[in-house]
Amino acid sequence: MSALPKECDTGSDLSGLAGSHVAILLTTYNGASFLKQQLDSIVGQSHGNWTLYISDDGSSDETLNIIETYRVSLGNERVRLFHGPRRGFAQNFLSLIRSPSVRGDFFAFSDQDDIWFADKLERSLERFPQNEGEPALYCSRTRLVDERGGFIGYSPLFRKAPSFKNALVQSIAGANTMLLNGAARALLARIPEHAQVVSHDWLCYLLVSGCGGYIHYDPEPTLDYRQHGGNLIGSNSGFYDRLVRIRKMFAGTFREWNRQNLLALDYCGEQLEKHNRSVLSLFETARTASLPRRLYLLKRAGVYRQTSFGTFGLILAATIGRI
Repeated sequence: MSALPKECDTGSDLSGLAGSHVAILLTTYNGASFLKQQLDSIVGQSHGNWTLYISDDGSSDETLNIIETYRVSLGNERVRLFHGPRRGFAQNFLSLIRSPSVRGDFFAFSDQDDIWFADKLERSLERFPQNEGEPALYCSRTRLVDERGGFIGYSPLFRKAPSFKNALVQSIAGANTMLLNGAARALLARIPEHAQVVSHDWLCYLLVSGCGGYIHYDPEPTLDYRQHGGNLIGSNSGFYDRLVRIRKMFAGTFREWNRQNLLALDYCGEQLEKHNRSVLSLFETARTASLPRRLYLLKRAGVYRQTSFGTFGLILAATIGRI
Protein backbone atom coordinates (compact mmCIF):
# COMPACT_ATOMS: atom_id res chain seq x y z
CA MET A 1 0.00 0.00 0.00
CA SER A 2 1.18 3.52 -0.78
CA ALA A 3 1.81 6.29 1.74
CA LEU A 4 -0.95 8.42 0.22
CA PRO A 5 -4.51 7.38 -0.66
CA LYS A 6 -4.74 6.42 -4.29
CA GLU A 7 -6.58 8.36 -6.97
CA CYS A 8 -7.65 6.84 -10.27
CA ASP A 9 -8.27 8.26 -13.74
CA THR A 10 -11.97 9.11 -13.66
CA GLY A 11 -12.07 8.70 -17.42
CA SER A 12 -11.24 4.99 -17.28
CA ASP A 13 -13.80 2.28 -17.98
CA LEU A 14 -15.58 1.51 -14.75
CA SER A 15 -18.71 0.05 -16.37
CA GLY A 16 -18.21 -3.15 -14.40
CA LEU A 17 -19.60 -1.39 -11.33
CA ALA A 18 -22.76 -0.16 -13.04
CA GLY A 19 -24.81 -3.10 -11.79
CA SER A 20 -23.48 -3.01 -8.24
CA HIS A 21 -25.90 -3.23 -5.35
CA VAL A 22 -25.76 -0.22 -3.02
CA ALA A 23 -26.89 -0.40 0.59
CA ILE A 24 -28.17 3.06 1.53
CA LEU A 25 -27.79 3.70 5.26
CA LEU A 26 -30.28 6.30 6.45
CA THR A 27 -30.65 7.34 10.08
CA THR A 28 -33.71 9.19 11.34
CA TYR A 29 -34.82 11.05 14.43
CA ASN A 30 -37.92 13.25 14.36
CA GLY A 31 -37.23 14.07 10.72
CA ALA A 32 -40.78 14.28 9.41
CA SER A 33 -40.41 17.87 8.17
CA PHE A 34 -38.05 16.99 5.31
CA LEU A 35 -37.93 13.20 5.12
CA LYS A 36 -40.32 12.79 2.18
CA GLN A 37 -38.16 14.92 -0.09
CA GLN A 38 -35.09 12.88 0.75
CA LEU A 39 -36.87 9.57 0.25
CA ASP A 40 -38.23 10.77 -3.10
CA SER A 41 -34.72 11.74 -4.20
CA ILE A 42 -33.50 8.25 -3.32
CA VAL A 43 -36.36 6.61 -5.19
CA GLY A 44 -35.51 8.79 -8.20
CA GLN A 45 -31.87 7.70 -8.47
CA SER A 46 -30.61 6.89 -11.97
CA HIS A 47 -28.81 3.91 -10.40
CA GLY A 48 -31.71 1.72 -9.37
CA ASN A 49 -30.01 -1.27 -7.73
CA TRP A 50 -30.23 -0.31 -4.06
CA THR A 51 -31.78 -1.26 -0.75
CA LEU A 52 -32.64 1.37 1.85
CA TYR A 53 -31.74 0.45 5.43
CA ILE A 54 -33.20 2.89 7.97
CA SER A 55 -32.21 3.07 11.63
CA ASP A 56 -34.61 5.20 13.66
CA ASP A 57 -33.33 6.50 16.99
CA GLY A 58 -36.70 6.83 18.75
CA SER A 59 -38.72 9.31 16.70
CA SER A 60 -41.93 10.63 18.26
CA ASP A 61 -43.23 12.63 15.27
CA GLU A 62 -44.56 11.29 11.95
CA THR A 63 -41.20 9.89 10.85
CA LEU A 64 -42.12 6.23 11.34
CA ASN A 65 -45.47 6.67 9.58
CA ILE A 66 -43.71 8.22 6.59
CA ILE A 67 -41.22 5.35 6.48
CA GLU A 68 -44.04 2.82 6.66
CA THR A 69 -45.75 4.44 3.67
CA TYR A 70 -42.62 4.02 1.56
CA ARG A 71 -42.02 0.50 2.88
CA VAL A 72 -45.51 -0.56 1.82
CA SER A 73 -45.11 1.10 -1.57
CA LEU A 74 -41.62 -0.21 -2.34
CA GLY A 75 -41.71 -3.53 -0.50
CA ASN A 76 -39.98 -5.10 2.52
CA GLU A 77 -36.92 -6.09 0.50
CA ARG A 78 -36.44 -2.53 -0.73
CA VAL A 79 -36.95 -0.66 2.57
CA ARG A 80 -35.89 -2.17 5.89
CA LEU A 81 -36.32 -0.53 9.28
CA PHE A 82 -34.17 -1.00 12.40
CA HIS A 83 -34.31 0.44 15.91
CA GLY A 84 -31.29 2.61 16.61
CA PRO A 85 -29.03 2.37 19.69
CA ARG A 86 -29.96 5.89 20.91
CA ARG A 87 -26.32 6.78 21.52
CA GLY A 88 -25.97 9.70 19.12
CA PHE A 89 -26.04 10.09 15.35
CA ALA A 90 -22.56 8.63 14.74
CA GLN A 91 -23.26 5.41 16.63
CA ASN A 92 -26.64 5.17 14.92
CA PHE A 93 -24.89 5.11 11.53
CA LEU A 94 -22.25 2.71 12.81
CA SER A 95 -24.95 0.36 14.10
CA LEU A 96 -25.98 -0.13 10.47
CA ILE A 97 -22.36 -0.56 9.38
CA ARG A 98 -21.93 -3.35 11.96
CA SER A 99 -25.24 -5.10 11.28
CA PRO A 100 -24.89 -8.42 9.42
CA SER A 101 -28.39 -7.82 8.04
CA VAL A 102 -27.09 -4.91 5.96
CA ARG A 103 -25.74 -6.28 2.69
CA GLY A 104 -24.39 -4.63 -0.42
CA ASP A 105 -21.45 -4.20 -2.75
CA PHE A 106 -21.18 -0.55 -1.70
CA PHE A 107 -22.52 1.49 1.20
CA ALA A 108 -23.86 5.06 1.07
CA PHE A 109 -24.67 7.19 4.11
CA SER A 110 -27.82 9.30 3.96
CA ASP A 111 -29.13 12.06 6.22
CA GLN A 112 -32.85 12.52 6.70
CA ASP A 113 -33.14 16.11 5.47
CA ASP A 114 -31.01 16.35 2.31
CA ILE A 115 -32.00 16.06 -1.33
CA TRP A 116 -29.84 13.80 -3.49
CA PHE A 117 -29.12 14.72 -7.08
CA ALA A 118 -30.59 12.10 -9.41
CA ASP A 119 -27.14 10.85 -10.49
CA LYS A 120 -25.56 10.76 -7.01
CA LEU A 121 -25.11 6.99 -6.79
CA GLU A 122 -24.29 6.59 -10.48
CA ARG A 123 -21.60 9.27 -10.38
CA SER A 124 -20.14 7.92 -7.14
CA LEU A 125 -19.78 4.44 -8.63
CA GLU A 126 -18.15 5.84 -11.76
CA ARG A 127 -15.31 7.22 -9.61
CA PHE A 128 -14.46 3.89 -7.98
CA PRO A 129 -11.54 1.65 -8.96
CA GLN A 130 -12.14 -1.94 -9.99
CA ASN A 131 -9.85 -3.30 -7.24
CA GLU A 132 -12.17 -4.57 -4.52
CA GLY A 133 -9.44 -5.72 -2.14
CA GLU A 134 -8.44 -2.33 -0.73
CA PRO A 135 -10.62 0.10 1.22
CA ALA A 136 -12.06 2.84 -0.98
CA LEU A 137 -14.04 6.00 -0.34
CA TYR A 138 -15.82 8.51 -2.57
CA CYS A 139 -16.93 11.88 -1.22
CA SER A 140 -17.91 15.26 -2.65
CA ARG A 141 -18.80 18.86 -2.03
CA THR A 142 -22.39 19.82 -1.27
CA ARG A 143 -24.74 22.53 -2.45
CA LEU A 144 -26.17 24.38 0.53
CA VAL A 145 -29.88 25.18 0.72
CA ASP A 146 -32.13 26.73 3.37
CA GLU A 147 -35.20 25.17 4.99
CA ARG A 148 -37.31 25.89 1.91
CA GLY A 149 -34.72 24.56 -0.50
CA GLY A 150 -33.44 27.97 -1.55
CA PHE A 151 -29.85 28.16 -2.73
CA ILE A 152 -27.33 29.47 -0.17
CA GLY A 153 -23.94 28.52 -1.56
CA TYR A 154 -21.52 25.60 -1.59
CA SER A 155 -19.39 23.80 0.94
CA PRO A 156 -15.68 24.70 0.81
CA LEU A 157 -13.71 23.53 -2.21
CA PHE A 158 -10.57 21.66 -1.11
CA ARG A 159 -7.70 21.48 -3.58
CA LYS A 160 -4.97 19.62 -1.69
CA ALA A 161 -4.76 15.87 -2.08
CA PRO A 162 -6.62 13.80 0.53
CA SER A 163 -4.25 11.90 2.82
CA PHE A 164 -3.79 10.56 6.32
CA LYS A 165 -1.66 13.61 7.15
CA ASN A 166 -4.68 15.75 6.41
CA ALA A 167 -7.20 13.40 8.01
CA LEU A 168 -5.43 13.56 11.38
CA VAL A 169 -6.40 17.23 11.72
CA GLN A 170 -9.39 17.70 9.42
CA SER A 171 -12.45 16.06 7.93
CA ILE A 172 -12.95 17.09 4.31
CA ALA A 173 -16.47 15.90 3.44
CA GLY A 174 -19.79 15.02 4.99
CA ALA A 175 -20.82 11.42 5.34
CA ASN A 176 -23.99 12.26 3.41
CA THR A 177 -21.79 12.45 0.27
CA MET A 178 -19.83 9.26 0.92
CA LEU A 179 -19.83 5.89 -0.79
CA LEU A 180 -17.75 3.05 0.71
CA ASN A 181 -16.78 -0.33 -0.59
CA GLY A 182 -16.87 -3.53 1.46
CA ALA A 183 -13.26 -3.26 2.64
CA ALA A 184 -13.88 0.24 4.00
CA ARG A 185 -17.08 -0.96 5.66
CA ALA A 186 -15.08 -3.73 7.35
CA LEU A 187 -12.68 -1.16 8.82
CA LEU A 188 -15.52 0.90 10.27
CA ALA A 189 -17.19 -2.23 11.65
CA ARG A 190 -14.12 -2.80 13.84
CA ILE A 191 -15.04 0.24 15.94
CA PRO A 192 -16.91 -1.12 18.98
CA GLU A 193 -20.21 0.19 20.30
CA HIS A 194 -18.60 1.63 23.44
CA ALA A 195 -16.07 3.73 21.50
CA GLN A 196 -16.43 7.50 21.54
CA VAL A 197 -16.80 8.66 17.94
CA VAL A 198 -16.50 12.33 17.01
CA SER A 199 -18.18 11.86 13.64
CA HIS A 200 -18.47 8.88 11.34
CA ASP A 201 -17.43 10.88 8.26
CA TRP A 202 -14.15 11.98 9.86
CA LEU A 203 -13.62 8.41 11.05
CA CYS A 204 -14.12 7.09 7.50
CA TYR A 205 -11.53 9.50 6.17
CA LEU A 206 -9.06 8.58 8.91
CA LEU A 207 -9.38 4.83 8.53
CA VAL A 208 -9.38 4.62 4.73
CA SER A 209 -6.49 7.06 4.32
CA GLY A 210 -4.57 5.54 7.22
CA CYS A 211 -4.75 2.09 5.68
CA GLY A 212 -3.48 3.38 2.35
CA GLY A 213 -6.83 3.05 0.61
CA TYR A 214 -8.28 4.86 -2.38
CA ILE A 215 -10.01 8.21 -1.85
CA HIS A 216 -11.74 10.32 -4.46
CA TYR A 217 -12.83 13.84 -3.49
CA ASP A 218 -15.26 15.17 -6.09
CA PRO A 219 -15.30 18.98 -6.45
CA GLU A 220 -18.80 18.76 -7.96
CA PRO A 221 -21.69 18.55 -5.43
CA THR A 222 -23.89 15.46 -5.34
CA LEU A 223 -26.70 16.72 -3.11
CA ASP A 224 -28.49 19.65 -1.54
CA TYR A 225 -27.39 19.92 2.08
CA ARG A 226 -30.19 21.57 4.00
CA GLN A 227 -29.19 24.15 6.62
CA HIS A 228 -31.70 24.57 9.43
CA GLY A 229 -32.00 24.82 13.20
CA GLY A 230 -32.17 21.06 13.68
CA ASN A 231 -28.85 20.31 11.98
CA LEU A 232 -26.46 18.48 14.28
CA ILE A 233 -23.53 19.46 12.10
CA GLY A 234 -23.56 22.49 9.82
CA SER A 235 -21.69 23.34 6.65
CA ASN A 236 -18.62 24.91 8.32
CA SER A 237 -18.39 27.22 5.32
CA GLY A 238 -19.07 30.70 6.66
CA PHE A 239 -17.20 33.31 8.70
CA TYR A 240 -19.38 32.58 11.74
CA ASP A 241 -18.56 28.88 11.47
CA ARG A 242 -14.87 29.74 11.52
CA LEU A 243 -15.30 31.80 14.67
CA VAL A 244 -17.13 28.90 16.30
CA ARG A 245 -14.25 26.56 15.43
CA ILE A 246 -11.73 28.98 16.92
CA ARG A 247 -13.75 29.21 20.12
CA LYS A 248 -13.93 25.41 20.33
CA MET A 249 -10.20 25.22 19.80
CA PHE A 250 -9.50 27.53 22.75
CA ALA A 251 -11.98 25.55 24.85
CA GLY A 252 -10.05 22.35 24.17
CA THR A 253 -12.72 20.76 21.97
CA PHE A 254 -10.33 20.17 19.06
CA ARG A 255 -7.85 18.49 21.38
CA GLU A 256 -10.58 16.24 22.77
CA TRP A 257 -11.71 15.32 19.27
CA ASN A 258 -8.13 14.34 18.43
CA ARG A 259 -7.94 12.20 21.56
CA GLN A 260 -11.10 10.34 20.60
CA ASN A 261 -9.96 9.86 17.01
CA LEU A 262 -6.62 8.46 18.16
CA LEU A 263 -8.38 5.98 20.43
CA ALA A 264 -10.57 4.88 17.54
CA LEU A 265 -7.52 4.38 15.32
CA ASP A 266 -6.15 1.91 17.88
CA TYR A 267 -8.84 -0.59 16.84
CA CYS A 268 -7.32 -0.74 13.35
CA GLY A 269 -3.72 -0.04 14.31
CA GLU A 270 -2.24 -3.20 12.80
CA GLN A 271 -3.87 -2.39 9.45
CA LEU A 272 -2.41 1.10 9.17
CA GLU A 273 0.11 1.53 6.37
CA LYS A 274 3.68 1.52 7.71
CA HIS A 275 4.48 5.12 6.79
CA ASN A 276 1.23 6.29 8.33
CA ARG A 277 2.04 4.52 11.58
CA SER A 278 5.17 6.67 11.73
CA VAL A 279 3.15 9.81 11.04
CA LEU A 280 0.69 8.83 13.75
CA SER A 281 3.49 8.24 16.28
CA LEU A 282 4.99 11.68 15.59
CA PHE A 283 1.58 13.33 15.93
CA GLU A 284 0.77 11.55 19.19
CA THR A 285 4.16 12.47 20.68
CA ALA A 286 3.79 16.10 19.59
CA ARG A 287 0.51 16.47 21.49
CA THR A 288 2.27 16.21 24.87
CA ALA A 289 5.69 17.63 23.98
CA SER A 290 7.10 21.02 24.97
CA LEU A 291 6.33 23.88 22.57
CA PRO A 292 9.58 23.87 20.53
CA ARG A 293 9.59 20.08 20.22
CA ARG A 294 5.83 20.05 19.53
CA LEU A 295 6.23 22.31 16.50
CA TYR A 296 9.25 20.34 15.32
CA LEU A 297 7.43 17.00 15.54
CA LEU A 298 4.34 18.34 13.77
CA LYS A 299 6.52 19.58 10.93
CA ARG A 300 8.20 16.18 10.71
CA ALA A 301 4.81 14.47 10.72
CA GLY A 302 3.72 16.69 7.82
CA VAL A 303 0.14 17.17 9.01
CA TYR A 304 -1.76 19.85 7.13
CA ARG A 305 -5.16 21.41 6.64
CA GLN A 306 -6.74 22.28 3.32
CA THR A 307 -6.91 26.08 3.51
CA SER A 308 -4.72 28.98 4.61
CA PHE A 309 -7.16 29.82 7.39
CA GLY A 310 -7.15 26.20 8.52
CA THR A 311 -3.35 26.13 8.51
CA PHE A 312 -3.30 29.27 10.67
CA GLY A 313 -5.73 27.60 13.08
CA LEU A 314 -3.60 24.47 13.25
CA ILE A 315 -0.46 26.47 14.05
CA LEU A 316 -2.34 28.45 16.68
CA ALA A 317 -3.75 25.28 18.23
CA ALA A 318 -0.27 23.75 18.34
CA THR A 319 1.20 26.89 19.92
CA ILE A 320 -1.31 26.99 22.78
CA GLY A 321 -1.28 23.23 23.34
CA ARG A 322 -4.73 22.49 21.94
CA ILE A 323 -3.95 19.67 19.53
